[in-house]
Parts: sequence; structure tokens; C-alpha cells
Amino acid sequence: MRVLLTGLVALIATSTSRGGDAAAPLEPPAITRPNIVFIMSDDHGKQAISCYGASIAPGLVTTPGIDRIAREGIRFDRASVTNAICGPSRAVMLTGKHSHRNGFATNEKSFDSTQQTFPKLLQAAGYRTEVVGKWHLGSDPTGFDHFDVLVGQGDYWNPTFITDGVRIVREGHVTDIIHDRAIERLRALAKSDSSGGVRDDARTSQPFALLIHHKAPHRNWMPTQRHLQLFRDATITPPSTLFDTWVGRSRASAMQRMQVNRDLSWNYDLKVSGVALVNGDAEIPQETWMENELARVPLSVRETIRAAYAAENQALAARFPMMTPHQVTEWKFQRYAKDYLRTAQGVDDSVAAILAELDTLGLAANTIVIYTSDQGWFLGEHGWFDKRWMYEESFRMPLLVRWPNVIAAGSVSNAMVQNLDFAPTFLEAAGVTVPSDVQGKSMVGLLREPASKSASFRDAVYYRFEESKGPHTVPRHEGVATDRYKLIRFVDLVGASGAPLLELYDLHADPDEMTNHSENPLFSEVLASMLVRLESARDAVAAPIDAPPTPVQLGESAR
Repeated sequence: MRVLLTGLVALIATSTSRGGDAAAPLEPPAITRPNIVFIMSDDHGKQAISCYGASIAPGLVTTPGIDRIAREGIRFDRASVTNAICGPSRAVMLTGKHSHRNGFATNEKSFDSTQQTFPKLLQAAGYRTEVVGKWHLGSDPTGFDHFDVLVGQGDYWNPTFITDGVRIVREGHVTDIIHDRAIERLRALAKSDSSGGVRDDARTSQPFALLIHHKAPHRNWMPTQRHLQLFRDATITPPSTLFDTWVGRSRASAMQRMQVNRDLSWNYDLKVSGVALVNGDAEIPQETWMENELARVPLSVRETIRAAYAAENQALAARFPMMTPHQVTEWKFQRYAKDYLRTAQGVDDSVAAILAELDTLGLAANTIVIYTSDQGWFLGEHGWFDKRWMYEESFRMPLLVRWPNVIAAGSVSNAMVQNLDFAPTFLEAAGVTVPSDVQGKSMVGLLREPASKSASFRDAVYYRFEESKGPHTVPRHEGVATDRYKLIRFVDLVGASGAPLLELYDLHADPDEMTNHSENPLFSEVLASMLVRLESARDAVAAPIDAPPTPVQLGESAR
């Protein structure tokens, strides 16, 4: 039976937090090497997290569990990924190496599980290592004493897990199942010693690294039952760029298939079923994806889910013949944004309960807790959903870290950290030598002294996206970002002059990235400087350079 989390968030936020008083003494760690609890969600954008301002719905969206980590630790405001796509981002975190070095650049491939990863190195150093939840790497986990992971992408309801090599169907909602399994493993880890025995004092146990990886809020955004009515009577203010036409950008932006108004499925994504949508003489074909999703759900739950959407679906069908395309897009955005936020709320409930459990077990003082997502996400910005691009909403990820007695409570950093840096950070924190072939940079010194070390941590970051053949048809691109500027080079596209297609943005003056300055004479010096930086960043990580193909090779559709 699922752990009941309803109402827990508010209780924890008021009764277990010590972060409100930065000077409050924390009990000293009982052992030198810290435990590691690495919590990751899937596609959780910063704009849906309240400690980042929850720009999608300020004051409406609250994430007290995640906020507690920020309040008692550090919030990174400019953390980014090296490749904004699920599996490859996870491979980067495990290895501390860019996608072209770890061999897993697209979801079409499988991760080479024989290679070096931080869990293997921690395990060899005496840590007990475990992973629960989403894996999505095409190969079974290695380097773990125990794994309990979803098969592939995983289903929201009654998903199949692989538990130490054995397939098991677990009943319930995937977020609650992952949470329950994580709590069970925390309790077991708190009691086990290095020989597999049991100790009474959890604080003297064998150090452990527990990876808790949620599927939510990945597409198709199916909330838990308790969150189905959340935001029901609210109106989410769309981002100012929801109706973006990409004027002022290169043609690459128009090549995608990830538009809210065109590419969201009425049935699978938006849960519209049981009604006919007719506009003029055209009727939108009915789909059965949602019914297939619900087929594995117990009948009582299935009817509850259908009922949650029924009234709004019927009202939509009645209005649909009179609705303008603009109004249809607005309706789609509301349904999409609310279901996304509802689904993400389950993750925050879990985070809050995990922090409370660490308190109960006496583990909090000597445990590093990290919360992040595998990348960011578009919540209507530029008219889009999904990720993949080097544009800010996709490129930036949330990153919160708590490490009592090391990180000052309430710290904030603008350091240009990346998911590439997780592996060396975990290793250094555990006292394990970081291998020389790891490309990331340990954040341990930064965590200790964010005020003095943020500016000098890194002055530019490199990005490379390869999965152009996926359903969203985002062109391959690489880029480099500094504090102020971002340069994107589209690997397979050429401009009018025959040179590679480029985009250049001034992030200080244009944070929404609406104006491409790559052909602006006033930015010629900036462009030249950023091209040098791109070459330098590419060389520094030994990334390949791809000569752009000719227009004939591209084909008319790509041009």
C-alpha cells in the first residue's frame, strides 16, 4: 500500500526545518565520509520550483520539500547540462564525461555499463551503492549492491521494475512506488554495516550512496489521484512567448515538432476522451492512447481519473466549434501546464518525506542531499513543450545541495556548474581520488566557499546535442555559453553564405533569447570572440567538429 503523503508537505515545512535560522547549531557528523542521497526528477524545469521563483505560476506553485534543501543548503542559479536529453544526461552524471566520451549521445543507443562510473568507484571505496527508480540507459545498472529500476521509460501506473535482475509489476502510481521503495532502502541502509550485519546506531553505519530517480514529471504528465484536482480553479498565466513566431531567430527554430498548439496529442497528452471535437466540417480523429494507458489501472482508479477531466472535456467540446486557433492554444496550455505541475507535486511530496525520514533515522547531519533534474523543460516558452535545445529553459536545470556543517544554510551561487560535475563532486566528498579522465570539475571547494569561488569556478560551458532524428526533429547543434553571451552552431545547417548557421544571444539584454545577433554588424567582435571560445571549449573536451553538409546533402526539408 502506498505511503500517504497528503498534507505531509505543510507539516514538514513547519516542523522539521532548521534552515530558517542559519546560525542554528547542527550536530557534528559521526563519521568522516558522508552518505549521499541523490534525488533526480525527469524534465523538472526551474520555472516550476518555488525556491527559483516558480515563474510559471508565482505564489500558486509551492514546492516546500525542494525548497527545504535550498533553505538549509545551496541553490545554484546557473547550473546547466551538456546535452538536454534524458538518457545521455544521466550517462554524463554517472561518468563525469561528455556524451561523445561516454558513448551515449542519443536515446537510440545503449549505455556501455562496463565503463567507469562514480557508483563503481564509491563501491570499491567501501560505500554501499543502490539505485531506485528511473534508469533509462538501455542496459542494466552496474556498480550497485542493489537496484530496483523501471523498465525503459516506465509507466505512470502499475509499472514494471527490474529488481536485481528480476522483473516485477508493482501496483500504484510510479511516483509513490519509487518513494516507498526509497524509504524502505533508506531504513535498510541505516541499519546495515559493511559486512551486511545490523547496527543499532545508524550514524555509525557503512556509508552509502542512494540514487532516487523519479519518472515524473516526464510526458505524458499523469498525476497521482490526490493531485488530480490541484489548480482546478486556477488560471496559469502563459509565458509571454507562448505565441512566439521565431522572427529574429534562425530558421532552425521553425524546424521542430514540439509546439503546444500543434504537437500535443489531444488524447495522450491532454487527456481529452469521450467527446467529439468538431470545427466546421472537420472532426479531430479520436485516439486511444489514454485508454491504453489506463487499461493497466484498477477500475476504481480509472474512473476517478476519467471523472477528473470529464466536465472540462465536455465544456471544451461544446465550445470547440466557435473557438479561434488562439483560444485553442490557450486551452491546450492550461491543461498541459496544470497536469505538468500536478505531476511534479508528487515528486516534491516525496522529497519532503525523504528529508523527514533522514531526520528520523539520525542520518541528516552526515548526509549530502542533492536535488536536480536530468535537464530543464519548456512550459510554453517559445510556444514549446519538451527540451533538447540549448535555449535557457532546456539548457538550465535546477540544482540544490544540502551538506550540514559544510554548506552554509541559505547559500546561493551563480557558478557555471554542469551535470558533468556531479561525479567528481561525489568522489571528492567521499575521499575517493577522482580519475584523470573525468572531464567534470569537483564542486566540493565551491560548496564550502560559494561566495569566494563562484565567479572563478568556470567562465564558459560547452553543449552538444545529437538526437536530430527523434520525433521532435530538433537540429543537431553545439554551443558555448559565458556569463553574458551564448553562441549556438547548427551542425547540419548552413547559412546564406554557405558558412555554418549560427545564433548569438546577449543574455543580459535578452534573457528570453528573442534576437539572434550572429549577423548583426554591431556584434561582429563579440561573434569573433565567441567563435574562438567555441573552438577552445570543443578542443578542451576533445569533441569532434562536424563540417556542415552541402544544401544538396541536407535536402529541401532541412533547408
